[in-house]
Amino acid sequence: MAPSSDYTPPQDPLDILHHDAEILIVNKPAGLLSVPGRGEQLADCLLTRIQAVFPDALLVHRLDRDTSGVMVFAMTPHAQRHLSMQFEKRTTKKVYVARIAGHLDPRSGTVEAPLIVDWPNRPRQMVCHETGKPAMTEWRVVKYGDGESRVRLTPHTGRTHQLRVHMLSLGHAILGDPLYATGAALDHDRMMLHSEDLRIKHPNSNESLKFRAKAPF
Repeated sequence: MAPSSDYTPPQDPLDILHHDAEILIVNKPAGLLSVPGRGEQLADCLLTRIQAVFPDALLVHRLDRDTSGVMVFAMTPHAQRHLSMQFEKRTTKKVYVARIAGHLDPRSGTVEAPLIVDWPNRPRQMVCHETGKPAMTEWRVVKYGDGESRVRLTPHTGRTHQLRVHMLSLGHAILGDPLYATGAALDHDRMMLHSEDLRIKHPNSNESLKFRAKAPF
């Protein structure tokens, strides 16, 4: 993450996609922390903004500061346990949209590259086949543009910066990524990564639900 002095989160109003007695689904804007960082200057985040309106809301999972898209919050401790277990057991399904540098070929495939924190350069992560934790991402090219590709990414694990590092490992950094993109790929007004679809089971009914927020880029 950039130095805390650079943290100027967007002031968009909450974009609520769904709300009931057990769950709250929100479309997170890019540039806003999911949870507070260290220090007063990093206190503003999606969780505190939500709790100002919904005091009972509880955290279930996170998105990186520079990633936008669908997030679920729990409205009861029961829902938090139920949803957390779904994420832990990987029964949720998340699909992201990204714009990446270059033309990714072939048009679909799977990355299996274990990840670990790059300690001297943290919070950066890196591929390490000796000590990394297993990580897997499916990709599918939606279309090619001028020196870039639009892809749909389906993570099968939930490692820190997984999609960002996996795309970099293929030689195609996500455009606008402040940690992993370089040169012209970095010259964008935001990181081009968005959580577009989230499928979960409702904590009460166990009904399978799908929530979508279309990528803004």
